[in-house]
Amino acid sequence: MRTYKRHRYPPQIISHSIWLYHRFTLSFRDIEEILASRGVVVSYETIRQWCLKFTPTYTKSLKRRQGQLGDQWFLDEVFIKINGKQHYLWRAVDQDNNELDILVTKKRDKKSALKFFRKLFKIYGTAANRIVTDKLKSYPAALREMGCQVPHDTARYQNNIAENSHQKTRQQQRQMRQFKSVHHAQRFLSCHGVINNHFRQQRHLLKARHYRFFRDRAFDEWAEVTCAQNLGIAA
Repeated sequence: MRTYKRHRYPPQIISHSIWLYHRFTLSFRDIEEILASRGVVVSYETIRQWCLKFTPTYTKSLKRRQGQLGDQWFLDEVFIKINGKQHYLWRAVDQDNNELDILVTKKRDKKSALKFFRKLFKIYGTAANRIVTDKLKSYPAALREMGCQVPHDTARYQNNIAENSHQKTRQQQRQMRQFKSVHHAQRFLSCHGVINNHFRQQRHLLKARHYRFFRDRAFDEWAEVTCAQNLGIAA
């Protein structure tokens, strides 16, 4: 049960602020202004503290509720700047573009790939029946060391789904003016992916009534996870 003791703002406002931050490319100052337009006066620094304190617990509960994700894993890595130094962001998604996990490392070598694969298999077991990556040699080297027998595909264009999955991170990174540390990047992106998974409804594949049904169910589950009901802010 999420506790909001010693917080003078109701959980509806706290959870709504966190939803805005992770669902859209908004800064804390943007959210401060959105809430002010609804008569809620709160500083951007308070919103930042809410995100730091409550988001990990929210995402932990959401992960317990999520169903079985896809059995095809698409992996890709991109460089990100952290305090002016180059690091690498590894991301795995399934065939429906749901994020499986991420990892931030200083290098793009076999050791880093091995760490990421072990993390994935620890969480999802042997759920994968196909792994798709680019031609980076660290991937097959890591899979060989693990003795993994899952088919590994490196054909051109097959990994576009993973490459495209980085776009939202790039947008958020620009909004945040870069990450401050490896820990900061890992913590934020891990939570960011879980929340976006929860609200992704594959709208282009659904009829309008089905989309609205799944969207409303996602909001209901979010309210249960955050112990908040309908947002009580005047329109």
